[in-house]
Formats: sequence, structure tokens, C-alpha cells
Amino acid sequence: MHLIRHSLTLTLTIACATACLAESAPLTTKELVKKQVAVLESGATQKEKADACRELARIGTSDAVAPLAALLSDEQLSHMARYGLEPIPGSSVDKALRDAAGKLQGRLLAGVVGSIGVRRDPKAVKLLTKLLQAPDNDVAQAAARSLGSIGTPAAGKALLDALPAVSAANQLALCEGLLRCAETQAGKGNRKQAVAIYDRLRATAAPHQVRTAAVRGAILTRQTDGLPLLKATLRDSNFALFSAAVRSAQEMPGPEVTRLLAGELPTIPAERQILLMQTLAQRGDAAALPALFAAARSGDKSARLAAVRAIAQFGDASALPVFVELMDDPDKDIAAAAQESLGGLPGKDADAAIIKMLADGPAARRASALDLIARRRMTAAIPALFDAAGGPDLKLRVAATKRLGELAGSAEVPRLLDLLVRAASSEDLEAAEQALSAACLRAQDPASCVSQVEGRLTQAPPAQQCALVRVLGAVGGEKALKAVRGAVQHPNTEVRATAIRALGAWSTADAAPHLLEAAKAASNPTDKMICLRGYLRLAGQADLPVDKRLAMCREAAALTQKDEEKRLLLAALGGIASVEAFDLVAPHLDEPGTKEEAATAAVNVSDMLLKSADAAKLAPRLAEVLDKVCGSTANADLAKRAKELGDQAKTKVGGK
Repeated sequence: MHLIRHSLTLTLTIACATACLAESAPLTTKELVKKQVAVLESGATQKEKADACRELARIGTSDAVAPLAALLSDEQLSHMARYGLEPIPGSSVDKALRDAAGKLQGRLLAGVVGSIGVRRDPKAVKLLTKLLQAPDNDVAQAAARSLGSIGTPAAGKALLDALPAVSAANQLALCEGLLRCAETQAGKGNRKQAVAIYDRLRATAAPHQVRTAAVRGAILTRQTDGLPLLKATLRDSNFALFSAAVRSAQEMPGPEVTRLLAGELPTIPAERQILLMQTLAQRGDAAALPALFAAARSGDKSARLAAVRAIAQFGDASALPVFVELMDDPDKDIAAAAQESLGGLPGKDADAAIIKMLADGPAARRASALDLIARRRMTAAIPALFDAAGGPDLKLRVAATKRLGELAGSAEVPRLLDLLVRAASSEDLEAAEQALSAACLRAQDPASCVSQVEGRLTQAPPAQQCALVRVLGAVGGEKALKAVRGAVQHPNTEVRATAIRALGAWSTADAAPHLLEAAKAASNPTDKMICLRGYLRLAGQADLPVDKRLAMCREAAALTQKDEEKRLLLAALGGIASVEAFDLVAPHLDEPGTKEEAATAAVNVSDMLLKSADAAKLAPRLAEVLDKVCGSTANADLAKRAKELGDQAKTKVGGK
């Protein structure tokens, strides 16, 4: 009994599994097609039937042809029925479309004729030939285009026979059909038939787009035999045909085409030369360069400019002497274009030519060479730049030194130092200083540069020593700071003043103690002000701890005597969110010379403190001072802000 029950259970399990598999098995293509056909033959909505047509375009078989064909006469669904039929393989679709074409008219017929063209049905040529004479222009035009798509010799003959008598309304469509037919024949290797069509269209009074397309086809289909036609069309008075010939030349390989185009260049008007030059540049065949060189040297200005730009596109070293020559052209635009083109010419040959220009050209040429060196980032020109920087021409010396500043690195620092120390004029010195600073800042190890700069300090004349101190200030770092501090004690007044200014402009906080020391020791009010300003500027740096900033301000407060000095202190205190800073600011509200700066600082500090955790505790003190600010400041906006903050402080009194 147990065995019987086990067998029954197993049988039921297998049966259920089989049923589930049967339910989940995907439908076959035949079943899917049948499902969509059922929708077409039912009372479904227009959208549902359109969706079925769309699906049949993807999966359709011969079983779907008749149901889809039945909808070709439906005004609403004919388009979707054709959409579904066109991709289905097999001759049954072609027959269905031909049969429908014999029964339909108007818009529906034009649509079916278009689908016949999509299918490229050669058996429809006779039918379509008759429809070329249809009174409905839409139908006749669709027939012409479809014959072109079919593209057989018979289709081409039908279109050619209809060409002489075609109406103006249908001419463009008929020509389009012929162009399609010729392209198809050419693609199949039937060049003779294709050429016959293109030549026939060239000889007609067709719209310009037809004639230009026919010219292109006639030239390209003939291949090398099309060169005489290309040459003749380049000389045609019709610019559209000339343009078509030029476009055809872009698609034709071979040096003989280049030679033909280059040979025609001097014989045609300037506006045509420009188009031809652009084509030669796009072809990139160096055989065109001699003709372009000649065009660049003489003739119409616009054509010369076009020639220069076309030559540049070749990137050929043979253009170097031409560009160099044209840089001296009396026409500034030509000269500028030549310089621009030379600047973009790649390779070491171009670099060498530019370096040669710098070495032995006239002044204007050498100046141009400097511009090119900078543009091309020519580090290979650095030795030549040093030569120019040591030459007799001041303007050239200064310009060359500036270029060194753009290109030189740490390896050039010794020679830049030599330039600076030997500087013969203030202009030379300024340029050398800038170049040296730039080279040191670019160095991977600025400290090594600082050592070299510092080593020249004791040997150089005072003016050069000042420049070296400024370089140290620009480079920065611990070693540079030490050297500048030493220069603060220099016996020469000018060097000492320069060192103080460099120290005053130091950007890192490690200079602060030295600035304070220098301010205390300064006997000159200007020096003291410079040091105080630099010291308090560092005290205002937000990245320093508040305690450090406060301590610096207290140290400075002991030195501030003049109103100008006190204003610097107040500016630093105004950025510190601390009640101690507030207490240092408040007394200055009673001083006529500093009350406005003190008011600003008090408001700024109050604003920060009222946002702190101790706002309620500090509120009475802040409110009192803010009321005082409102009554003392002449700045209406500041007074308004002080009142708003004072009101906030009063609301916090007592912790409210």
C-alpha cells in the first residue's frame, strides 16, 4: 500500500511539473505571428492593430502577408500595414504590393509605390513605368523614385525615356530616380550605363542640385578617364558646377589629380583659387606645394592668405623658407599669417630655422623669432636666447631675457645669475630678476636655487643685490628667509630697505618674530610701518590658532603709537573671534583718529561672538559697546548693523 501511494505521488508531481513547463515554454514564431494576425482580423482598436503591424515588421512571415495586404486600402492603417510588410522576406510580399498598386489610387497608391521601391522589386518596373504618366503628381513622383531605387537597366531606360516630356512639377523626382539608378549601376560595376545617365542629366536644364550631382557622378564614375571632364568643369563659368568638380576632386586619389588641380590654380579667379587651395590642403599631397608657394608669394591678397594657411596644413619642412620670406612681406596681414603658420609647423627643422632667425636676422625678424620660440615652448633655443640676452640691442636683450623666464629651469639659474649681475640697465636688471624668479619657482628643489642666489649677494653691486633680495622674497622658504634677515642689517641703505620690504611681504608665519624684532629695532618710521604691516597681516591669517593671533596682536599693541599703526592693529583684531580681541578694540572707540576702524572691528568681533556658545554671558558687554558704536560712527550702514547686533545682544541678556 505504501508503494502504491508513493508511485501515485511521484506520478502527480511529474504531471504538475510537465504542465508548468508547458505553460512557461515560449511561443514559437509561428504562434506569435498567428497571435498578431488575430488582432488584425478582429474588432481591435486602431492602436492595437497598428501595434500588431509594428510587431509583425519584426517577426513577420509569409503567414502575415495576406492579412497585412488586406489593410493596404484602409485609410487609417495603410501606412502601418506597409511598415509591417516591407521587412518580410519572400516574393509573396512583392506580389501583394503589385496587386494592391493595380487597385489603389491617390495617397494610398503613392505609399504602396514607395514600398515597392523600398523592396526593389524588379518585376514592378513595367507597372511603375506606366505610373510615371499618372495624373496624380504624388503617384508619378513616387514611381520615379522607386524606379531609381530598383536601379536595373530597364528601370533606368524607363526613366530616361520619360525625361524629355516630364512636367516641371515631376522633373526633380524623375532626376532623383535617375541619380539613384546611376549610383546603383555604378556600384554593380556597370560604369557605362551609369555614365550615360549622368551625362544625360548634365545636358538637361535640370535644377542646379541635379546638375552638380550629375557632374560629380560623371567624373567619379569615369575614374581616371574623368580627368578631362574634371578640368573642363573647373573652367566652367557656373560656380555651382565648379564647386561640384572641386568636391569630386576631394574624393579622387592619385597624384595626377593633384597635378591637374595645381595646374589650374593660376588660371582661375581669386575666389575660386581659395576653394581650390582648401581642397589641395585637404588632399595633403605635397605635389601641390610648389603651386601653393607661388600663390602665396603674389596675387590677390585673399588668395595669398588662403595659400599661406593651406601650406601650413601640410606640415612640410619645405615650407620653411617660404614662411621666413613672407614674414618680411610689406603687407602686415601676410607677414602675420606667415609667422602664425611657421609657429605651427612641426619638427626640429622648423625649430632650427627659428633659432637661425634669432641668431642672424634683422631686428624685426629676430623679434618675431622670440615670439615663435615662446609660442612653441622651444627649450632647445635656450642657448640662443642667452646669446641674444647678452647682445648689443637693448630691446632684443630684454625680450630674450623675458623668454628665458618662460622657458628656463633650475639648470639655467647660474647663467641667469650672470645676466642679472652684469645687467647694464634698469630694464635689463628688471627682466633678469623676473626670469630668475620664474626659473627658481619652477625648480624641483628651490632651496638649491636659493643657495646660488645667496652666494652672489656679497659680490654684486647694490642695485643687483636689491634684485637678488627680491628674488629670495619671491622664492620663499627657510633658507631664503634667513638670507633676507641678514640683508636687513646690510650697510647699504637701498639694500637694507629692499630687505625690509621683502620681509614685510613674507607670506608664511615663520617671518613673524623677525618682523616684530625689525619693527622694534627700526629707527626709520617707514621701516617700522612696513614691518608692523607685515607682522599684523600675518596675525590676521585665519589658519593660525586664535591664541597665537592674540599674542601677536598684544605684542604689536605695545609698538603702535601713530594712528596709522593702530589702524593696522584694529584690522587684525577685527578678524579674531575672541572676547580678548574685543577688549583690545573697545578703548580705541574713544580716539578720534581710530574710532571708525575700532567701530568696524568691534562690530565684526561682536557678530562672531554672538554666534558662540558664550553669547548670553558676553551679551551685556557687547550690547554696551555696540550702543556706543551707534552713537559714534559716521558710517550709516555700520551704525545700522551695530544696532541690529545690539538688539540681538539685549535679547540674550540673562540667557534669554
